[in-house]
Amino acid sequence: MFKAIVLEQDADGRTIARLTRLDDGSLPDADVRVQVRWSSLNYKDALAITGRSPVVRKWPMVPGIDFAGTVLESAHPLWKAGDEVVLTGFGVGENHWGGLSEQAQVRGDWLVQLPQGLDARRAMAVGTAGFTAMLCVMALERHGLQPGDGEVLVTGASGGVGSVAVALLARLGHRVVASTGRLEEADYLKSLGAESVIDRATLSAPGKPLARERWSAVVDSVGSHTLANACAATRENGAVAACGLAQGMDFPATVAPFILRGVTLYGINSVTVPRAPREEAWRRIARDMPLDLLDRMTTTVPLEQVIDIAPIFLEGRVRGRIIVDLSGA
Repeated sequence: MFKAIVLEQDADGRTIARLTRLDDGSLPDADVRVQVRWSSLNYKDALAITGRSPVVRKWPMVPGIDFAGTVLESAHPLWKAGDEVVLTGFGVGENHWGGLSEQAQVRGDWLVQLPQGLDARRAMAVGTAGFTAMLCVMALERHGLQPGDGEVLVTGASGGVGSVAVALLARLGHRVVASTGRLEEADYLKSLGAESVIDRATLSAPGKPLARERWSAVVDSVGSHTLANACAATRENGAVAACGLAQGMDFPATVAPFILRGVTLYGINSVTVPRAPREEAWRRIARDMPLDLLDRMTTTVPLEQVIDIAPIFLEGRVRGRIIVDLSGA
């Protein structure tokens, strides 16, 4: 038997979340079974648990879009019992039972070896949010972004993606400007490496097709008017990496930044990244992520508290990363 959060739908289509115990035979069919040591609470997980968005595609569902742990059994050629692995994406927690559970059974093709230099706890302190942040950084670097090019804007900076992006970019030598709706977190963001902090209100309202050129590059996890205004103020031949929709899915912009300034907009999808760039992103995280700052942005909770924390998460009252201890320690 093992503990897990299970989501079900009632007759009226409402999501019911409960913490329960399951037996091994209830796990979905797949070729690798993992003892989950750590998971995390992400924006998508909070939406699934609260039922505020149709994240879940199959019922019942164990949520949790990422986890790190130890292989218990494997019929996959890449993995054997005792291997330390990490998983993000691939529809886990949406179409396939996920990581908010003491055990998971998944396809071996979805797993990546835990990179040297990260233990399971810190891998989940990074988690999907940090993995996505690194994919954004890598996209901007492929575009040509180098230290000294100018200010790099990070929106939604107090959240998981934003916090990791601030710390990574600062460690890599960039001048980071952090945008947040919680200016009381300014000291926290500066401790991660932000050079300055601005109020998200300066970006979140409808703006002009073009604004004064300021940003050499942008990491945006917010979407909507924030993304549009970030693009409008990006410098000639600069780049924007878009990975989230905290403000909304809409993109109320014009083509002006793209055809008059040559701005490039990169869409970052962390769910189905192929193995080679996925492994490279994790190697980069292990090399470039300052672990002391990673610990500073992380809050640990037991599985028993996740359901209660989910709505607080969606209200934007959570700083950095929430990781879930399933180690039994």
